[in-house]
Amino acid sequence: MLENLNIEDVLFLDIETAPQYPEFNDLPERFQKLWDKKSANIRSEEQTAADVYERAGIYAEFGRIICISVGFVTQKLGERFFRVKSFHDDNEKKLLSQFNDLLGKFTSHPGKRICAHNGQEFDFPYIARRSLIHGLKLPAILDIAGAKPWEVKDRMIDTLQLWKFGDYKNYTSLDLLCAVFDIPTPKDDIDGSQVAQVYYKENDLDRIVRYCEKDVLALANLLLRYKGEHIIAIDNMEVVG
Repeated sequence: MLENLNIEDVLFLDIETAPQYPEFNDLPERFQKLWDKKSANIRSEEQTAADVYERAGIYAEFGRIICISVGFVTQKLGERFFRVKSFHDDNEKKLLSQFNDLLGKFTSHPGKRICAHNGQEFDFPYIARRSLIHGLKLPAILDIAGAKPWEVKDRMIDTLQLWKFGDYKNYTSLDLLCAVFDIPTPKDDIDGSQVAQVYYKENDLDRIVRYCEKDVLALANLLLRYKGEHIIAIDNMEVVG
């Protein structure tokens, strides 16, 4: 499959999420009770729902998207470059509306696909769920209700699923795979577990955006490695407004 894949037909994406509120006590009472139930399986007997609230950002019902970075491969004089654009805003609806508009335009052309690491389990459904919550129309590529498995594969590439080779037992992080394939990553700055703290306590969304953009390049380079091709140097990444 990858042999025939034109890398320039792929839109790479990564999202960064955070809990909807800075602290558990900021949650409306109804959602405090619901988080208590939801978090029962991810906390120890000694922990309370408040103790694990920092993990609420991984659930679309309790979290929010604070940044989506997208990128695509292009060529100039035979040399590959990677163009990146980020959507980031404290207003999640505005962020999603702008992203969905770009996604709809990019994927309106035949053969275009989207790619994320663990996208089928996280990025793609998270974007779709948060869009629906805000009353936004889903781009056709994300509207997969009732779609056949092979139809989904024609639209979406998941670098985690590709690595599994049919093995469903283990999760392998993008960071680990980049280490295995000797791909530079942005993990020298922050990682996903620190995003909520950087957003709410340090009020540094720009730092999160930079991290997300480098992660998208790492994702593209991983797919290039899967294809047996050379990776794109970070100096060849162009950030567009």
